[in-house]
Order: sequence, then C-alpha cells, then structure tokens
Amino acid sequence: MTSADNRRVWVVDDDRSVRFVLATALRDAGYEVDGFENAASALAALRVRGAPDLLFTDVRMPGEDGLLLLDRLKAAHPQLPVIVMSAYTDVASTASAFRGGAHEFLSKPFDLDDAVALAARALPAEAAQPPVPVAAPEPEAATAAQELIGDTPAMRALFRAIGRLAQAPLSVLITGETGTGKELVASALHRESPRSAGPFVALNTAAIPAELLESELFGHEAGAFTGAQRRHVGRFEQADGGTLFLDEIGDMPASLQTRLLRVLAEGEFFRVGGRELIRVDVRVIAATHQDLEALVQQGRFRADLLHRLNVVRLQIPPLRERRSDIPLLADTFLHRAARKLGAGAKRFDPAALAALQAMDWPGNVRELQNLCWRLAALAPGETITVSDLEDVQAPTPGTVPTSAPSAPAEWDRQLGQWALACLQAGARELHAEARDRFDQALLNAALQHTGGRRVEAAALLGVGRNTVTRKLGPGRKRR
Repeated sequence: MTSADNRRVWVVDDDRSVRFVLATALRDAGYEVDGFENAASALAALRVRGAPDLLFTDVRMPGEDGLLLLDRLKAAHPQLPVIVMSAYTDVASTASAFRGGAHEFLSKPFDLDDAVALAARALPAEAAQPPVPVAAPEPEAATAAQELIGDTPAMRALFRAIGRLAQAPLSVLITGETGTGKELVASALHRESPRSAGPFVALNTAAIPAELLESELFGHEAGAFTGAQRRHVGRFEQADGGTLFLDEIGDMPASLQTRLLRVLAEGEFFRVGGRELIRVDVRVIAATHQDLEALVQQGRFRADLLHRLNVVRLQIPPLRERRSDIPLLADTFLHRAARKLGAGAKRFDPAALAALQAMDWPGNVRELQNLCWRLAALAPGETITVSDLEDVQAPTPGTVPTSAPSAPAEWDRQLGQWALACLQAGARELHAEARDRFDQALLNAALQHTGGRRVEAAALLGVGRNTVTRKLGPGRKRR
C-alpha cells in the first residue's frame, strides 16, 4: 500500500468549516492538503502547480459548481481521482457525478474516518492506472427522478448505486415489496444512462396471460396463430437501442424463461411463427417482489436465468424501514395532488404527520401516495388533521368494506356466454375487445363516482391519468 506521505490532496468547498475539518483529518492521516473556497481558485492553482493526487469537491458553490469543475479536471487530467461531496443526494446529482468520471460520491454530513478511508482507497498505487471514464450524453430534464424521494441512509445509498450503475452496461435485478417504486428505479437507471436517447419499454409479465406473453415479448408474424392477422413487433424489438424493464419476472412461465435466457445470452431471437433471426441491443432490467432463490429451489425459476439477470441487485427498502422519509413524501404527494386537482394548497399538522409515521404501510409509497390523493380531494380544510386521516383511510389491503357490494353472481357466467356466442359467430381477436369493454365499464364507473374528475378516478383505480385519457379518448370533458 502506498504511504500517505507526500500525497497531495485538495479540498474545494465554499463552506470554511467543512474545508477545515476535512483538511485537518487528512493532514492527521499524513496527507499534504490544500483548501480552496471555489472552483476558480482551484483551477488557477492547477495551472501553476499541476494536478494533485486526489481532489474532494463540493457540488453547490458560488460561480462554477463542482460538476463543472469535475468536467474541467477530467478534460485536462483524466486519471485524477475526484470525490464529489454534496448534501443533496439524489439520482440526478449522483448520476451526473459518476457520468462525469467521479471516483465516488460522498454524502454530507459524513464521518471523517470514512472520508479518510475513502481517500486511501481512491489514491492508486504508483503503477496503477485508473480507468478512463466512459463518455455519455447529457440526460434530458429529470422529471420522473423527482418521484424517487428520500433522505434516509438507505435511500442515499440507493441513489448512489443508481448513479454508478446507470453508466455500466450490466443487467440489474430490482427487488422490493409491492409499491416501493421498482419501475421508478428502472426508469432512473435508463434516463441517466448512455442509452437515454433510446426507448424505455416496460412490461409487467404478471399482467399478461401466459399464452399471449411470448408474442408480447418477441412479436409474431401474420398467420402465426389464429387471430394473428398481421405482423406484431414485440417488446424486445421496441426496446432496441434502449432498455427493457420486465416487472414481476418471478411470474414468467417456465417455457418463456428458456427463450428469455437465449436472448440475454445471444441478443437474438425469432418472432413467433417467424424464420428471420432478429438481433437487438437491449439492456434488460428485471424486478420482482418474490424470493427468486426460493423459486429456484422449488423448480419454478431457472437458476441460470437468475444468474444472468442478477449481475447487480438493488434492494428497495419498504416504507416502514425509512419512516423519517414519510413527512417529506407525504407533503410532496399532497402538494402535487392538490395542484393537479385544482384544489387549494393543503398541509399536514404535526400530529397527522406523526400518525402517518406510525403506520406500517403494507402498500408502501404507492399506498401513501393514494392516501394523499384522497386527502387532497376530500379533506375539507387547508390543514390535514388526524381526524381527516381517519375519515379517508382506505381499508386494509385484501379486505372488502362491509358497505361495498360484491361482484354480481352472474357476471362471469354472462361473460362466458357472450364470448362463446362471439366465437360461434366467427369473431376474432376477442380478448382485445373484451379487455377494452372491461376497461371502459370500469373507467365509466369510476368517473361516475368522482363526478367526471379523471385524475381522481385514475388514482382510485390505481392507473395513470394517461391511461384514463387514452381509454376514453378526447371526447369527454377533462376535469
């Protein structure tokens, strides 16, 4: 291990106290340390004295920020290890740092012993050659990234992992309970990656009937099966050059797991009923709430497919394990819901926030978000109280309120009779028609319940507002 003696370290931070304590700790460890209050002074010293062996820089500073300083340093000295520091640990900041070639991202406040240990790891041995950072295009404005909210250590670690993994062409397996935000993490990995200009295609494998899933993934040729009247391009082709997100991968039928394994290994496949070999360049990100290792032991999931998907695993913590994030999440969701519903601004009183933090949230962030939508629409006052929470609290998932009517006993029988009559009359592509009718009936009922308010109807049904707009078309008045 190379000695710390005579290794030069620079600390760039406009906060004098941070510069002092970090520089003192590094000097105590044997490093030669200089401090700078802004990027301009560090760059001026660089021209006169040459590059140090290691540089710490804050992100937010007067004048040029730390990310611009990072760009300049990497352009002139690509092998210089740079550690970026910031009190603002989110996906956009971490991804920008790693995309620019940062060696590591250090969240403030940090432990001085950890910072000194990080310096020792960042400083290479004399013969070592640090890798040159991979260039990547600047991402578009981060909109969905704002949905990934949190300031707990677990979420900060997740944001750093997303920022680093976004630059690497590796398969990622995202695990976590339902409602924790697995698709948001996948979207962030794509958006901050070199593939961001390509498509992001998402498919919930549990939501597609097993007999249709193969066609959805790989496409089919005209005439491949009854009802296949024209060629259908599958999700792998749609995602060519970008990212394919396969949600609930644990529910994929065993027969399709073999086909998926080949695509991941070879990057090629045949459409259903086709003879043309299709080659694609797709990064696959998978997600599940299930224990895939247990499914492997049960013979329900291929071990070799798990190994192919599980190059890197990201575990999203449930909301009950990061309760201190709940006030920030709740305030954010309530503000957005009130704005989109056209309601007046609302806020939680301290007792209501404490009550939210005491809940277990089996539905995680999605459950909290849905509650905030109901509060924005139904709470009478500007201040949300514990009483308001009790008034609009949804029943425990898996239960049916005693006042809610059960499904009509004849519903499924009548559906079967309708389908049989249509098939006997020579109908084709009946599944699509039945699904459209089902969606239409469900959405109309929700709109009747909400008085035509689409956003509220979407929230109650658990679908996106765009889904409601797409299903109903532009004819109905927006509310």
